[in-house]
Amino acid sequence: MKPPHPASLEPSRLLKQCDLGLGRSTGPGGQHRNRRDTAVTLIHEPTGVTATATERRRQQENRIVALRRLRTKLAIEVRTPRPPKPSELWLSRRQGRTMSVNPQHPDYPTLLAEALDVIVLMSWDVAKSAGRLGITMSQLTRLLRHEKSAFSMVNAQRVERGYPPLRK
Repeated sequence: MKPPHPASLEPSRLLKQCDLGLGRSTGPGGQHRNRRDTAVTLIHEPTGVTATATERRRQQENRIVALRRLRTKLAIEVRTPRPPKPSELWLSRRQGRTMSVNPQHPDYPTLLAEALDVIVLMSWDVAKSAGRLGITMSQLTRLLRHEKSAFSMVNAQRVERGYPPLRK
């Protein structure tokens, strides 16, 4: 059985795989910003992917933000082998040939990771990838468009292979 994508792990399991760094940051934010170790850096040890959050006054809030950023970066940067069928999560979120998911929803990084895994498997052909995932190409493009770095990465790889870039 293949291990799950790191972006799909429960927060507590993902945090166990991370090195937690605390520190101080500069900039606006009130008196607690420079007096307390509120900045949070998470390093996912198996992959080396890093995420930081410094904008909140409370360490716990920065942990939550850093964890969300880490999950999104893992979804974009880490590829895992895909089974021949879409996952149960993907099927449960799909409505016919459409799929809508708010990028702030906890499922978004997992769905993004699955979509990117299939796109890479299909040699950056988004139309074939959408067909394999059971949604329209415009729905898959919309899912990618929510995360600028994922959208840019897919477009760069498509252009490199002679495909036209996806429209914004």
